[in-house]
Amino acid sequence: MKRTGHPRNESRPRSRPALRRFLVAVRAAGVRLLGALLVLAGVGDGFAERYLSVAETAKLCFPAGDRFETKIIRFSTEQAKAIAARSAVKVLNAGNRVSLAYQGTNLLGALIVDHVLGKHEIIDYGVAVSPDGKVLQVEILEYRESHGTGILSAKWRAQFMGKTAHAPLRLNEDIYNISGATISCRHVTEGIKRVLATYELVVRPRWLVAGGLPNPPEAAKP
Repeated sequence: MKRTGHPRNESRPRSRPALRRFLVAVRAAGVRLLGALLVLAGVGDGFAERYLSVAETAKLCFPAGDRFETKIIRFSTEQAKAIAARSAVKVLNAGNRVSLAYQGTNLLGALIVDHVLGKHEIIDYGVAVSPDGKVLQVEILEYRESHGTGILSAKWRAQFMGKTAHAPLRLNEDIYNISGATISCRHVTEGIKRVLATYELVVRPRWLVAGGLPNPPEAAKP
């Protein structure tokens, strides 16, 4: 009798249910791979929240400003050492983006954009500084951590108003901590202390030479 069906040494085609299951599995694997690639690329990260652009932050901090001059300041080795010595905070950034805010010819202050490492992710923030070196406002531009969002509160950020490079700016001393956000609180506090030292040692002297800043007053108090 002639044998029907497929020889044993030939691949038997998949049945429709088996083929359907196979295609579903392949599709699911592809979706998982795509999701992983998007996370690595920073796209679709469920915890990343961008709140403000640099331009929006400058306008928010200086609402009366009608002209903004923005430049990237790169630190020399000597400047980085001086900032670290003045602030007692290690300088890891190569420089800062600085926007001078004007109303007509009147200088309102400077916005210095900086970033620090939270517990696991980078936190982008901006510090608005008056011409005499006092903090006017602190804004969070982008927060990527899944925890520690307490630093986003206006009450916590308001603690820095009026602080200068002469202030202690130490967590649990002149800046209160937020439970569950200790690392983010500490690193942002240290970052702001470093930013104020940067303004005092690099930003203000640079624009003094260029005639863009008024002469500094006597040593500003915290």
